Amino acid sequence: MTVLFGAGAPGPWRDMLDGVTAQASSEFLVGREADLAALRDALKRTRNAEPSTVLVGGEAGVGKTRLVEEFCRVATAEGARVLTGQCLELGEEGLPFAPIAAALRRLVHTDGPEVLDGREQDFARLLPELGPPPPDAVGEARRGYLFELVAALFDRISERQPLVLVIEDLHWADRSTRDLIGFLIRSARLPHVLLLATYRTDELHRGHPLRPFLAELDRVRGVQRADLDRLDRDGTAEMLTHLLGAEPEPRTVDAVHERAQGNPFFIEQFAASADPTCCDIPHSLRDLLLTRVDQLSDAAQRVLRVAAVGGTTFGHELLSRVAGIDEADLESALRAVVAAQLIVFDADGGYEFRHALVREAVHDDLLPGEHARLHARYAEVVEAEPHLVAMGRAPAEIAHHWYAAHDHPKALVAARRAAQAAGRRYAYAEQARLLERVLELWEQVPEAAQLLGASHLDLLEETGLVAIDAGDHQRALKLTKAALADLDAGAEPLRAARLLVRRSKLLYNAGTSDGAAEAREAYRLLGAAPPSQERVTLIADVAYALGGVDDEEAGRVAEEAMAAARQIGDVSAQVSATITYGQVCGGRLSAVEALPAMQAAAVRARETGDLPNLARALVNVSDTLFELGRYEESATTAAEGVPYADRVGVHRTTGVFLLANHAEALMALGRWDEADARCAEAARLDPPGTLALPWMRLRAALRLARGHEGAEPLAHRAIAFLGRPFLHRENKLSLLELRIRLARHTGDPAGAVAAARTAVDEPTLADRPRYGWPLLAVAAAAAVESADDELATRIRQLAGAIPQRYPADRAYATQVAATLTGRPQLWREAVAAWRADGQRYPLAEALLGLATAAAGAGDRPGAGAAVEEVAAVAGALGAGPLTEAADTLARRIGLRSAAHPAATGTETLTDREREVLRLVAEGLSNSGIAKQLYISPKTASVHVSRIIAKLAVASRGEAAAVAHRLGLLDD
Repeated sequence: MTVLFGAGAPGPWRDMLDGVTAQASSEFLVGREADLAALRDALKRTRNAEPSTVLVGGEAGVGKTRLVEEFCRVATAEGARVLTGQCLELGEEGLPFAPIAAALRRLVHTDGPEVLDGREQDFARLLPELGPPPPDAVGEARRGYLFELVAALFDRISERQPLVLVIEDLHWADRSTRDLIGFLIRSARLPHVLLLATYRTDELHRGHPLRPFLAELDRVRGVQRADLDRLDRDGTAEMLTHLLGAEPEPRTVDAVHERAQGNPFFIEQFAASADPTCCDIPHSLRDLLLTRVDQLSDAAQRVLRVAAVGGTTFGHELLSRVAGIDEADLESALRAVVAAQLIVFDADGGYEFRHALVREAVHDDLLPGEHARLHARYAEVVEAEPHLVAMGRAPAEIAHHWYAAHDHPKALVAARRAAQAAGRRYAYAEQARLLERVLELWEQVPEAAQLLGASHLDLLEETGLVAIDAGDHQRALKLTKAALADLDAGAEPLRAARLLVRRSKLLYNAGTSDGAAEAREAYRLLGAAPPSQERVTLIADVAYALGGVDDEEAGRVAEEAMAAARQIGDVSAQVSATITYGQVCGGRLSAVEALPAMQAAAVRARETGDLPNLARALVNVSDTLFELGRYEESATTAAEGVPYADRVGVHRTTGVFLLANHAEALMALGRWDEADARCAEAARLDPPGTLALPWMRLRAALRLARGHEGAEPLAHRAIAFLGRPFLHRENKLSLLELRIRLARHTGDPAGAVAAARTAVDEPTLADRPRYGWPLLAVAAAAAVESADDELATRIRQLAGAIPQRYPADRAYATQVAATLTGRPQLWREAVAAWRADGQRYPLAEALLGLATAAAGAGDRPGAGAAVEEVAAVAGALGAGPLTEAADTLARRIGLRSAAHPAATGTETLTDREREVLRLVAEGLSNSGIAKQLYISPKTASVHVSRIIAKLAVASRGEAAAVAHRLGLLDD
């Protein structure tokens, strides 16, 4: 027998949930795959007559009821009998035996009174509709007889099929119900009954009678305890996608996740509101959140309002100073608030609102005068005693409270100081927000320039620069334009050049212009400027801006920047100029020639602690290593740079390139799950403009290769960038390739040929072999599939003009020739070339080409061997469409299914999946597996799910049995 406890939303919340999004909720289950698998394992143990208990709890709205509903659906489909009962909200000692009576009533209604085996009179104590109960015997003896009677009934029913008894809202259970459940667990130990119940953790105050009951069950042999956690950000994004019917913008996901904190019920409420950006709490949700607050005493409510002004977390000393009431009265009020589960103790010995939305609702409910007075009081206290808030947070706290108190002069000065403090921590997003506040207050404070010691132009320039670091390029562009309009370029040429270079970069990244005009004007202004580090940096920036427009001009300016850096002897300037030279000369210098200088620049940046330039250098180095075919080194180098980008606050710009480079190298190595995770990290950063393309095109290609349902929308989103007035040639070539792949993926040969014709007419195709060759390979496939001889001829001409400098270039060149001719020997050469290069997916594609050509030539053994290897590689990668293509070919030529190359299924497991399977067989949970393999529990859960699917088993237990049977633990 297994007992599982969890929790659903409270009654009113559940009603609201049913009314607003019941249909959406019934169609999906987000982030609970591992929990559902645990329940299925519990049912499996019940089928095997293994007594066990699982205790699961969670806060209201976290999705316990939804999980139970989904499990009951699965259990019913697998042949189990399900009975349900619910405890009633009649206080902590509710209606006796209410959930058991409800379950029995359902049983009698379905099976008829005969199911009670002639004991209707005895069961009348629980079901009065059966008639009058028998005369009472001795109380406890009669009670014990009733317990035995219920246990015997459940035991008898479960002999025919496993029985799942669902008891919801155990936190409202009466003593008698708890005693009966305890009897079933400790004494009856029914072998084929799964008792599934739910309870809410946020209802369990210190004196709640369920607490000792759960503690007693913890000591029973076979009892397990688990809690349903809130969803992580990815879970929030997935849930919003289902609820909204489309993938939401990353900022919307961030906003909802920050406000709802992963609570599925709150997420649904925001999704159902008319405001998808969730600026305001929906009225229905606000009223619900305040219901429990209204039940507190007046004194406790006053203290809660003071606490809400201080933020989600706060210390006792700070609250005491602001509240200004007697310590004993404060502690009494806090005790009531804590008992109501509105506030909990945090890890640092202070307090924290259980949910941020509760704090927000209480704060929004303040009267206007009360709001201003309390915020001013907080500002005064923190200014006097900054140690009362978390280290480093005092400036921001002071600025926030003075602003909320409507004291504009104090808010202006405090916001500028807080912005400076945020900048020292590389917290650019916070710094940008604070500087925007300073700009907002500037017009409201006549003496702003005197108070700040800075001009409005200084503030515009500073805010624009920080907006770039924060990744808000559209805002930075507007601020830069405003600053240039206020500036006298003749009087301040260096500042004008600085702003022009900034505008050039912003236009370039937005794809709205090449920025060349602004860059050249900046270069003209720099000609008369005296030598300085800033001048060198700006010249290097001009070179970078011209890099996508005129290689010769960009190279010349980059060389001038390097010479100027040597002249002034500044190491940082030399490193920056060298990095820029490597970036802009990528098309003219070979990777072999460029790599040593870029590696040297990275070493110098590391030695001098120049983290921004180190992160930039590692972008270049990892990219060049990839081009050379040194994929492991490329992945390691890119991964090294990500933390540096995070530390200096450029994670949305330089960091995104590092994540994309890491993902690209991992894709080449066949580590697709890890590559997808890196792309997901980059997507969460929401990089602006064309800076999003590196992760977007990679993830779109990965999803197409895997047959992911989200492949087409993401590919269309990326391809839409081709409509921008300006696009860097590398991005353009990659997107042209992606467009052909998308057309072929959707079964549109005419569209693929049209896209290929456009692509081969791109004048920059031959300039960058690294991007030109993959484009040519997929264009050749489209030409052959449509028998377009004219296109094929054009591709042959281009193939003869593009250099073949590195292993991947040579492999693509051979593949193009093999595709166009169909000769088996050329396909064998292409396969050999890809083996030498090391990329897994192109190897599988070439093997499929070889199998097709060999079959056409009558070489059935050769075709069979190639198909088998395609299936193995594609299966390990999870490349569904390629597996299907191999399976189709295998059937066409009379071979066994390539999609199932071995009876056991273990041959299709990746090395990492075999490691995970060993740990599953050893009995480790997902968390234990994650700890052993240094991965996240969610990644471990994904691996386990794929293993179960590949082995065609129903549970972890069956997968472990396969591992033991095949001797994988000894492997």
